[in-house]
Amino acid sequence: MGCTNTLSEKEVQKGLRNVIGDGLATQVMSTLTGSVFLVAFALALGASDLVIGLLATIPPLTGIMQIPTIYLVEKFRTRRSITMVASALSRAFLLLIACIPFVVPFHVALPIVLAALVMNSLLANIGGCSFNSWMHDLVPQSTLGRFFSKRMLLSTAVAIPTALAAGYFLDLWKAAFPGIELGGYAILFAAGFVAGMIGVLQISRIPEPRMATAEDLPRFGELLKQPFQDTNFKNLIGFLTSWNFAVNLALPFLTVYMLRGLGMDMTTVVILTAVQQLTMVAFFKVWGSLSDKYSNKSVLRVSGPLLLVSFALWASLSMFKGTAAVLPMVVGIHMLWGMSTAGVNLGTANIGLKLAPKGKATAYLASSSLFTQLAAATSPLLGGMLSQYFEGWTIFFVVAFLLGMFALHRLTKVKEEGEVHEKVVARELVSEMRQSVSLSKLKVSAVIATAGLAAPGARKRKRRNRGELLPIFLFRR
Repeated sequence: MGCTNTLSEKEVQKGLRNVIGDGLATQVMSTLTGSVFLVAFALALGASDLVIGLLATIPPLTGIMQIPTIYLVEKFRTRRSITMVASALSRAFLLLIACIPFVVPFHVALPIVLAALVMNSLLANIGGCSFNSWMHDLVPQSTLGRFFSKRMLLSTAVAIPTALAAGYFLDLWKAAFPGIELGGYAILFAAGFVAGMIGVLQISRIPEPRMATAEDLPRFGELLKQPFQDTNFKNLIGFLTSWNFAVNLALPFLTVYMLRGLGMDMTTVVILTAVQQLTMVAFFKVWGSLSDKYSNKSVLRVSGPLLLVSFALWASLSMFKGTAAVLPMVVGIHMLWGMSTAGVNLGTANIGLKLAPKGKATAYLASSSLFTQLAAATSPLLGGMLSQYFEGWTIFFVVAFLLGMFALHRLTKVKEEGEVHEKVVARELVSEMRQSVSLSKLKVSAVIATAGLAAPGARKRKRRNRGELLPIFLFRR
């Protein structure tokens, strides 16, 4: 399927299904090769806190590749080809990492893994820049929030069993092969590579609308200046940059904090991560509807402060260390974190897509991504360096909270069509939560009613009562 000026509704919908398919495959890949398992893998290779901070720095720091990609996309105007090639090459390095524990001496394994992750991330940024420009033209603006909330919801729903299965597998592997713990992580990276290539296959099936024609290719310098000549988009970049710096000062060290600071095992950490992700799943649809109804900014004005509250709670947790209150508090924090992260992730991902003008999306989105990723890169690196001088992690959560408040102040300068006061969004959020609770109670009642109809003696009336059971069955669906 080639690049066309206009796509039919059928082509668009088919393409969006493939976008979701790529999202699911990519999420499996990211779950197996990133976050908790990447940190645990690095710790098994002897990584220090500084190296853990460096791991979190690599993906955003390599965002510098967004800049040459702008020119690449504008010159060749084949975003699907660029995305496919860059993504395939990027994911091939995951297979290389999978081989490292078997062919490389232990004392040099960690530097080689870091080098492979750098190459993986550099190429991923090229593909990501091209992909974002492509999605800006493919996804209808009127359903942007609902579509990406659905994609995030399904991706997160896939991530939960994947993470639980991977955590269980690692525990079994360590018990069966205590001397070759690294082999378990190698298998996860190999599986991540397979999932990543399935994602590339999905990308190849997505149609590409033709980019807006331009008489002459703008000079590279002009492409870079365009987003900063737009006052509103410049304010958006300022907010996203300061926000990413704030949250990434603390988030990369949460896994280390739970493993070392609170003494939790890997299974517990994975289960808590699943709690957070399940909560995200429950709220993606709500936040997506609110962003389409009002604006992404309005959603961020509510979800952002909630995320900062979770940071404040993490900071207070040290006062309860060693008590029975720790675990329930951690569960509650993960639920609040999941609810707020769903809104923040959706809002920050979509607001740039919404505000970038047609025909200039590549330069606008790449510039935004570059600065936000640089902020996200320097923040954990700084955190890793400071961890050597401060005992405990409380300082990171406190500073992240204060910097996050400053970022939310920067958000007030951004203008987006449809924005309303955060109280309106908060009221609707509470209303949606109450409605969800009521529906859950009704579903429980339906289950009980169905069970009652299946009581002794009901089997004889099975054929006769099938029509009576149908409404209950439909309601439960």
